[in-house]
Amino acid sequence: MPDRHCSSHPRPSRRFAQGCKSTCPGSRGTLDAAHTPLRAEPRNSVAPHDQHRSRCVRGHDGGDRAGRSHGVYGGRAMSARLRAIARQTEDAVAAGSYRGPHGRVVPIAAAVEAAKAGTRMYGPGPVGLPAGGPAAPAAGFARTSFEVTGESSTRAARRLTGERAEGPPGPVAVLNFASARNPGGGYLRGAQAQEEDLCRASALYTCLLRAGEFYDHHRAHRDPFYTDRVIHSPAVPVFRDGRGELLDEPYTAGFLTAAAPNAGVVLRTAPERADELPRALAVRAERVLETAAVQGYRRLVLGAWGCGVFRNDPAQVAAAFRGLLVGGRFEGYFDQVVFGVLDRTPRAATRAAFERAFSSVADGHPDTDAPPIG
Repeated sequence: MPDRHCSSHPRPSRRFAQGCKSTCPGSRGTLDAAHTPLRAEPRNSVAPHDQHRSRCVRGHDGGDRAGRSHGVYGGRAMSARLRAIARQTEDAVAAGSYRGPHGRVVPIAAAVEAAKAGTRMYGPGPVGLPAGGPAAPAAGFARTSFEVTGESSTRAARRLTGERAEGPPGPVAVLNFASARNPGGGYLRGAQAQEEDLCRASALYTCLLRAGEFYDHHRAHRDPFYTDRVIHSPAVPVFRDGRGELLDEPYTAGFLTAAAPNAGVVLRTAPERADELPRALAVRAERVLETAAVQGYRRLVLGAWGCGVFRNDPAQVAAAFRGLLVGGRFEGYFDQVVFGVLDRTPRAATRAAFERAFSSVADGHPDTDAPPIG
């Protein structure tokens, strides 16, 4: 496979690795790492569709979060620990600081306020790009670097922007696989999926509360296709690693919050509309990329958007992005695109769908034996 990078920049690493407020005693309003009760790694893994079948169809985006606090993701004990993590994360955000693992108080107040103030909603119509559309690739990069990896979204973001940052310079935007009707999905309840993991690790949840119009619209309109609205939250501080541990040095990432169509509800209640799903995914993916482009991002962390409880076909999701990024409107626009697909199922069929879609252009392939990096 030809090298897609110029010699003046290193190739992206091929490594990857497979939720009320309270005050911690003695912390004086600062979240103390010593009081963090969770060491288990968040698991935003993608299970086969039947494992994610909803137990409830009311109040959860047609069942989109219903299974996340049950046996599918580790049961009630895990949920209790994740609820504790969520409370502590919100304590840190409210206090504007936390105590890191080595005892140092880490301030985040200014970053949190800036991220909240900068949160905006785009869509549902096309997002206007600068005159001339997508710009030429950044200097030194002839084409987009693609990776399909087995890491979570937060691990991919940290790999690209953290202490051991890899790849070209510039901010990173992470696609949040959103609940359409509830900010953070089941984050505060201890649910376990990609959006909840992002909220536990960062100040994303408090930013989403600024975008009430997004949630109000989807609560009022019950169409399971949802809409092409996207919430952008800039430079959100991320201060937990992939195991839920507080970081000595937080990093920032932009977040693009968008709800994929709820294919499971479509197939159950309106199967005659199933053939509309590929087009809906493609248009919404285009809106996500437009938002990223207008905000100046050249590096993205994407993934198996809507392929869990929403039951979208991974091949259709991969095709939606490929059609825009390879030979489409956004070809060559972004410097680096990582599809982080944390798929712990025996055959890893979801990740395989993305590998097939991007095999001709990807820089590396998953290495499931690689050590954790987050």
